[in-house]
Amino acid sequence: MSDALRAEWTKLRTIAGTWWLMVGAVAVTVAASAGIAASTHVSPGGSGGASGAGQDPTKLSLIGVDLGQAVVAVLAVLAVTEEYGAGMIRVTLAAIPRRGVMLGAKAVNIAGLALVTGAPAVAGCLIAGRLLLPEAGLGPAHGYALLSIAHGPTLRAAFGSVLYLGLIALLSLGIGTVFRDPAVSAGIVLGLLYLPPLLAQLLSGPWRRHIQQIAPMTAGLAIQATRNIRSLPISPWAGLGVLAAWAAGMLLVGLAVLKARDA
Repeated sequence: MSDALRAEWTKLRTIAGTWWLMVGAVAVTVAASAGIAASTHVSPGGSGGASGAGQDPTKLSLIGVDLGQAVVAVLAVLAVTEEYGAGMIRVTLAAIPRRGVMLGAKAVNIAGLALVTGAPAVAGCLIAGRLLLPEAGLGPAHGYALLSIAHGPTLRAAFGSVLYLGLIALLSLGIGTVFRDPAVSAGIVLGLLYLPPLLAQLLSGPWRRHIQQIAPMTAGLAIQATRNIRSLPISPWAGLGVLAAWAAGMLLVGLAVLKARDA
């Protein structure tokens, strides 16, 4: 396994696109959060603008993860589909004939890159929120504490957001292994992430809640909530567990397809 890990790491780190996508994911995530924080305005009475009473500053600060995850997903998809496109997958399987080991090595490396990317991205989001949200009416002057990871729920939201990006990478890797084509795989991943929340908005009652409980994005991002936890469709850690189940399931399907089909 150690040889497979080194081989997969060598491939990933020698591809220029890997580093550009990692930098892009951080930049997009932080920029989106900073832009939303800068454009948010809450009246002294707690209503108006983009936010109302009971706004969750931590979750608002981390909203850039909603967009940055798309770049992480593309990075993970390309980690496997580019090998099929270039025909290098045959060389990989000749060097690592045990396909489960090969996929496991890819999963460890791509998850590691996603976590390394997620940590500065999430930190940048929280810094942007701490600096910009007080000006928007979400600061001590209006009854909101400054964002700090010393606050237990905020630390959980930050740590969980990094894990969320790692799980998104694993989900995307599984889908890329199944479909092998970069455009098709990326389209399926992004559709799976972004379409269910839109569908949920068109529904009401229990159907909306059920979709929010089982969709990978809406369930997984429950980890970011620090206020009104009981009103959520699913609890924070349970929601992250749903995403983990999606990721594990797609990796298992990917492994089955990998073993069943020729390179």
